[in-house]
Amino acid sequence: MDDDDGFDDIGDSTRSVHAGSSPEQVTGAKVEPIFQTATYVQSDFAEHSGYEYSRTQNPTREALEAAIAELESPGEPAHGIAFGSGMAAISAITQLLKAGDHILAASDLYGGTGRLFDDVLSRFDVETTYSFLGEGDLEELARPSTKMLWLESPTNPLLNIHDISALADKAHARGWLVVVDNTFASPLLQRPLELGADIVVHSTTKYVSGHSDVIGGCIVVRDDVLVERLAFLQNTIGAVPGPLDCFLTLRGIRTLALRMERHCDNAEFLAERLAEHPAVTRLLYPGLPDHPGHEVAKRQMRRYGGMISLEVEGGEEGASWAPR
Repeated sequence: MDDDDGFDDIGDSTRSVHAGSSPEQVTGAKVEPIFQTATYVQSDFAEHSGYEYSRTQNPTREALEAAIAELESPGEPAHGIAFGSGMAAISAITQLLKAGDHILAASDLYGGTGRLFDDVLSRFDVETTYSFLGEGDLEELARPSTKMLWLESPTNPLLNIHDISALADKAHARGWLVVVDNTFASPLLQRPLELGADIVVHSTTKYVSGHSDVIGGCIVVRDDVLVERLAFLQNTIGAVPGPLDCFLTLRGIRTLALRMERHCDNAEFLAERLAEHPAVTRLLYPGLPDHPGHEVAKRQMRRYGGMISLEVEGGEEGASWAPR
């Protein structure tokens, strides 16, 4: 492994604790309360409170959106848009498209994303082409109807690494939107907006919330036009998280930096030992120098994450001996 892990301990830890946090205006509560309400009373229409209906606005959700936006884009204004699941967030992004449009996507994607593209979007005449996105692939696979480049890095589950900056430059030269699913890295390890992505999406169910007790998703963008379009979709489709879900996710964010540091420590420790295990026939971890994406990961990630993929001698049967 590399001697310098590049993890900004102090800044990222402090940001995780305080991101999106401000005293609640009525009581001064330090922790954002759970605003468990559907509607809001307007006592004076000349001074509208800004809240009407919790599908459209909710203070607990707004605190979560602000926190994730700050983590993904420290120092630059950004907008978070929260959803009831990662797939709801992904689905909203695809609804920026219209019939006849084409997506160019990384070939190793989360299964739910591929299912949405292949089994749902295809019925509305939105086509997807999958590629490892190697040298020359964008030029070869581009169509006049291509509107979106969809990336994961690291990918789920094979941990392929894509050069986000290089691909974003090529995509933008063609007028495409660049979407990066940053779930496997988290904002603590990688910030795709800084690398040229237009839209970052997370399943907050995973690292961001971190406690396996809440499902959620979030989109982060910097562009004001994009945020207006996506906020319209959030409200219109209505796949928003409830205030308790938002509260739980915010609680998880407060320990994100500490958890990511330990995740990375553990994964590096295991990867080094699994690399020497005689039963392991293939080991995939971007922190290993022999991983084909190691140099790109070293450049665009702070550390290499907590996920490891491997194949063992005997395949599925060979792995089934492990005690439950």
